[in-house]
Amino acid sequence: MTAWREELNAIIGARHGGQVASVLSQLQDLDLRYPHIAEIQYQLAWTLESMGRYAESAVRYDNAISFGLPPNELSGAWIGLSSSLRQTGNPKQAVDILRRARSQFPENREIDAFLALALHAAGQHDEAIVTALTVLIETSEDVGVTAYQRSLRHHLRYLSGSGNSS
Repeated sequence: MTAWREELNAIIGARHGGQVASVLSQLQDLDLRYPHIAEIQYQLAWTLESMGRYAESAVRYDNAISFGLPPNELSGAWIGLSSSLRQTGNPKQAVDILRRARSQFPENREIDAFLALALHAAGQHDEAIVTALTVLIETSEDVGVTAYQRSLRHHLRYLSGSGNSS
């Protein structure tokens, strides 16, 4: 394991313990010593976002993605970037990013949940509710939701413009 990886893992462990503010300075120091490491950028972005520093986190998420994150972290970086962009008043850009992420990771249904939020923020309310309800119908194991799948799908067809309401 590389030296930066061991240090990064220790820092992330401290963050899970609730020490977010002190972790930020440690991550920034690590980034100065090991620039252009995607995983460090990703953890910096995550930390900044959790502190409400969305503009800064968007830059770090973008860096992490462009530096080449491993697939298990890339999906989360796309979601984080979109959330940060949505929070800074760029919901249309967030929608575009999530559509790209969805095409790359179609099995990661959490992307659709965040896409619904971005669509809503972008004023695309019908598509937002269709997206959210589709995720709910297709992933829920709740007995009540399952019992009403047929009815919910009928209403989704109406909302998406391919059916009539009843």
